[in-house]
Amino acid sequence: MSGETMGGENLRSVDPQPVDPHLNTLTRTLFRSLHQASGKFAMFGHQNETSNVIGPNTDSDVHAVTGTYPALWGSDLSGVERDETTNIDGFSMGDVRDELLRAYTMGAVTTMSWHSANPITFGGYGHNMAPGSVAAVLPGGARHGQFLEWLDRVASFLDSVVDGVSGESVPIVFRPFHEHTGSGFWWGEAQCTPDEYKALWRFTVEYLRDVKGVHNLLYVYSPDLYRDAEHYTERYPGDEWVDVLGLDAYHRPQDWDFLPGGERMLSTLQRLGHEHGKPTAFTETGLEGIPDTAWWTRRLLPVIRGKGLSYVLVWRNAHDRPTHFFGPWHGHASEPDFRKFAANREQPVLFESQLPDMYH
Repeated sequence: MSGETMGGENLRSVDPQPVDPHLNTLTRTLFRSLHQASGKFAMFGHQNETSNVIGPNTDSDVHAVTGTYPALWGSDLSGVERDETTNIDGFSMGDVRDELLRAYTMGAVTTMSWHSANPITFGGYGHNMAPGSVAAVLPGGARHGQFLEWLDRVASFLDSVVDGVSGESVPIVFRPFHEHTGSGFWWGEAQCTPDEYKALWRFTVEYLRDVKGVHNLLYVYSPDLYRDAEHYTERYPGDEWVDVLGLDAYHRPQDWDFLPGGERMLSTLQRLGHEHGKPTAFTETGLEGIPDTAWWTRRLLPVIRGKGLSYVLVWRNAHDRPTHFFGPWHGHASEPDFRKFAANREQPVLFESQLPDMYH
């Protein structure tokens, strides 16, 4: 990317360096591929792509609509930390591992979030608040030893997704402690100070990378809605600790206006990506239930157009909650519009069959 021009702006000259200088070969190549792809195309991603399916007679709603799988497959680590047999979505970690390997084998990119339980109450998503939770897991805190055990289990899982040909652990775009500008998690901005959040991030990276020797991770910083660049970077741990700059922002019409709000935040994200020499991504988005059947071309496409994103991921199609879905399936009213979105050429959005080799 050094010296490239994007969107009429001269990018600062950078020699991109990953958070982990000892990345394995596959992950280092993916790191370079993400930098090279910036501004050229956005990978389309979907959470729980084959583990959550609504449409009939298919293992993938996206494939049933487009004839190809997403270029990016998302999963979640929650449950691993407490040595549970299933994750937050009720899937065994063996099935999660199989899905990650399947995505990698077909050439897609994999990403994982971590909806960690609260270290004091052990409550899961929606029930995971307790004062002082971040301070408790940091060195010297009452739950620090327990947190090390949690990270040991996280490391063991992340390192266990192994390519059968090369013998290397497959690359995972890892997104810990996400949506921290909100307060839905024990690491949210109402639950800890900026310095505590930064310390949590840096400690986690150091422990996974330097103590546990996990070398197949690219680290993504992904706040929720934010006001401006200062708010976005308030808890930023530093360039040496982050590989990708992201944003989680769902279209919730009752809360905010997606078009101007998304335009503002993604434009700021693009500028920050240029300034910090980082790829950028719309790490979570979507309109629950997709009541606007032209949402893909009328809302999402205008917001991501020209923003230089490396990928955009929509959340899962829950098999167990009838209104909790974010992607179309064969027969859904937004199916024709999604095909238009996928086929558009003004803002290339790539799926698995169109993706260049990201690993070799």
